[in-house]
Amino acid sequence: VQLVESGGGLVQPGGSLRLSCAASGFIFETFHMSWYRQAPGKARELVATSNRLHENILFADSVKGRFTISRDNAKNTVALQMNSLKSEDTAVYYCNARFGVTEYWGKGTLVTVSS
Repeated sequence: VQLVESGGGLVQPGGSLRLSCAASGFIFETFHMSWYRQAPGKARELVATSNRLHENILFADSVKGRFTISRDNAKNTVALQMNSLKSEDTAVYYCNARFGVTEYWGKGTLVTVSS
């Protein structure tokens, strides 16, 4: 099983980034796919989930209206489009796959929002 995140980097406040997670080794379409993030010194936070029913849900109030999650079951990928980025969005972003008690994590991609 592999979850490989990409797309992180340094961006100025107000800018945009698109994170992508490529999955392999499991039946992608049956799993809920989520993005989490962990800022320095803080607990890991659930940002958004795209569930098996293709219901895309944003959980963190701080990202509503700015972030969008989407999945492509044909390509086994899930993306997080991040717009109007703020310094407080700086974190390591992790891709997560979950089905019942089975859960997989990627290694994360760093997003730094700074001028």
